[in-house]
Amino acid sequence: MMTKWLGIKGGKTLVGKPGGDSKTAVTQDILIDNGVIVEVGEVIAFPPGAEVLDVQGCFVLPGFVDLHCHMREPGDEESETIHSASIAGANGGFCCVVAMPNTTPAIDGPDMVELIRSKSTSALIDVEVAGAISKAREGKALSEMNEMARLGVKIFTDDGCGVQDSRLMLSAMQYSLTSNSILAQHCEDSYLASGGHLHDGDVSSVLGVQGIPNEGEEAMAYRDILLAKKTGARLHLMHMSTQRVLEIVQQARDWGVDITCEVTPHHLSLTHESVKSLNPNLKVNPPLRTANDCHSLIEGLIKGQIDAIATDHAPHHPDKKDVPFEEASFGMLGLETAFSVVFTLLTQDKFPASPELIKPSSIDTIQALAIIQRAMSETPSKIAGVEKRHGGPIEPGRVANLAIIDPSRCWTVAANKLASKSRNTPFDGIELVGKVVHTIAKGKLVVSDGGSL
Repeated sequence: MMTKWLGIKGGKTLVGKPGGDSKTAVTQDILIDNGVIVEVGEVIAFPPGAEVLDVQGCFVLPGFVDLHCHMREPGDEESETIHSASIAGANGGFCCVVAMPNTTPAIDGPDMVELIRSKSTSALIDVEVAGAISKAREGKALSEMNEMARLGVKIFTDDGCGVQDSRLMLSAMQYSLTSNSILAQHCEDSYLASGGHLHDGDVSSVLGVQGIPNEGEEAMAYRDILLAKKTGARLHLMHMSTQRVLEIVQQARDWGVDITCEVTPHHLSLTHESVKSLNPNLKVNPPLRTANDCHSLIEGLIKGQIDAIATDHAPHHPDKKDVPFEEASFGMLGLETAFSVVFTLLTQDKFPASPELIKPSSIDTIQALAIIQRAMSETPSKIAGVEKRHGGPIEPGRVANLAIIDPSRCWTVAANKLASKSRNTPFDGIELVGKVVHTIAKGKLVVSDGGSL
């Protein structure tokens, strides 16, 4: 809902250099007028008639930006729609998401970009469109990249499958230079990954289920880094899952490659040991890896080597998940649990679903929130090219896109109460610490007291 005046009273904001994790907490009031922040101060005399949210004990962060969201529309509206995904996103503190192009038909030309934008007009949050790299995401011929770029599309990906043809990927990188767009790669050698269902390791051997080796992800990451080095293209690696890919990214940066990378909450917090249960909701691509991989990714996140946390929100109708593990589709929900999963992982002695993971040392509430603000808001907004509206400092003149967090609130995930049309979360029944209690998106209060309005 929208009122002329909206006040936020007694919340704490994080103050410090943008993009950095060295921040301090300051208690400030915020006044919003017609969706725009007009005043930030220690104590504000709110105008008569203003709606005031008393958020003492809470933190006010720039709203989250998700670089990797499957909204399923068009083609699979039984699993999710743009509107239902936007409610889920708002509940999770997201004010902007990038919609992946693996729809039916794929988003591979200007007509499909316009269709998604028209369907997004009723969304509670901003929806950016990613275009496919290849026609129909078949990896055989380039999509209408230039035409989509002229409509403002900034990210191109065939997510769901990697571009296997090296010559095609080289051509895509060369085309991307004309529009300064980003190629986001799902790193997977389809020949190495073919027939696999989970990480290739001890658990897959015990279960007798064919695995997906690390090398399938690492080989493609290295190939594309070499191509980006050759062309000067901007490269973004999606949902990294292994220690070695992170090491390869660091090497690429030493070479001067223009590269960014993301990790998902589930690749930080869950290991392949969980898959012993053969719960289909744990089947994701890339698969859940080892505790050593998780620890390396967590360390990379803390050190700032990983640019963004992205959900890879992948809703599936029960028909695709309530089946034996090997028959199930890849993917899990992510929008409504992302913040809480990461905050719990960073601040608690152990993560409830993965006791084998060791708590990061000396991370307190402020540091955890600073890491989250950088990786879920500040940096992804720049990668998505939406930093004028999202992820910036909380200051007068900016559109109010805000997530209000209660770091002390504990809650138990209940799949049947999530806003998504699907229920495929492995965190069902897990108690998490820290919750989004209010979300202000596009200047409107869209979530209050933890529920969408």
